[in-house]
Amino acid sequence: MSSGVAVHDQCLTTFNELKLGKKIKYIVFKLSDDNKEIVVEKTSESGEYDDFVADLPGESCRYAVYDFQFDQGEGQRNKITFIAWSPDEAKIKTKMLYASSKDALRRALVGVAIEIQGTDHSEIAYEAILDKATRR
Repeated sequence: MSSGVAVHDQCLTTFNELKLGKKIKYIVFKLSDDNKEIVVEKTSESGEYDDFVADLPGESCRYAVYDFQFDQGEGQRNKITFIAWSPDEAKIKTKMLYASSKDALRRALVGVAIEIQGTDHSEIAYEAILDKATRR
């Protein structure tokens, strides 16, 4: 079921900058104040995973894209990771709206290699994403 929430053009422009420019390391998206469209809340050039996790709020849902870099002995690799962040502490109505709006954004972001649904920090821990990245 779709919520009818639109994806703002800036979301795609910023995602393409991350994907092609390699300057932006992650993007955090949120629903606009009127809940009518998905907008960019923050971008960062910091590649530190801890900085990224710190930018996900503890009581509110977000979508995020992270340029996940890792080295498993065969050289530096990266996989663009989409995270639907829906913490247990978020309000039920907010969780439902984010869940029903996710597909609109996810379909628009071409080139995502990994998709993660996170409800607490253990599900989006570096090791959890590394495990998913190296399974493919």
